[in-house]
Amino acid sequence: MRYWLMKSDPDEFSIDDFAALPEQTVAWEGVRNYQSRNFMRNQMNIGDQVFFYHSCCKNPGIMGIATVSRPAYPDVSQFDSNSKYFDPKASLNNPRWFNVELTLTRRIHLISIKELRQHEELRRMRVLQTGNRLSITPVDPAEWQFILNLL
Repeated sequence: MRYWLMKSDPDEFSIDDFAALPEQTVAWEGVRNYQSRNFMRNQMNIGDQVFFYHSCCKNPGIMGIATVSRPAYPDVSQFDSNSKYFDPKASLNNPRWFNVELTLTRRIHLISIKELRQHEELRRMRVLQTGNRLSITPVDPAEWQFILNLL
């Protein structure tokens, strides 16, 4: 099992939106960064655990825990010319973008980025690194457990 942190702008898709979905399951579509795509396509498996993270907001931080419930498959938004995620270079025979499905396990109280930065045990966490803009990052098992102990 692997552990991940996946960011979402709450103006686009919040923990409340996630909790309101049927079966609390979402296709994590719209990722248009190759490294993040590769994490989903090549490394994520059913059962992997995910910290759901609000970014680009007043109080960024971890808001919930989810589980990968379906492995990577082509992101259908790349084929939809009306979608903001449309990619004219993608085709059904040669998709460029993939997504996994996540199921919300539980909401948690906000663990803010400010709080995460206060712990020496988390100093190497990728989301805390200067210049990190990836929407998906791996989380070390020791970091995962440390954060769970903060709950």
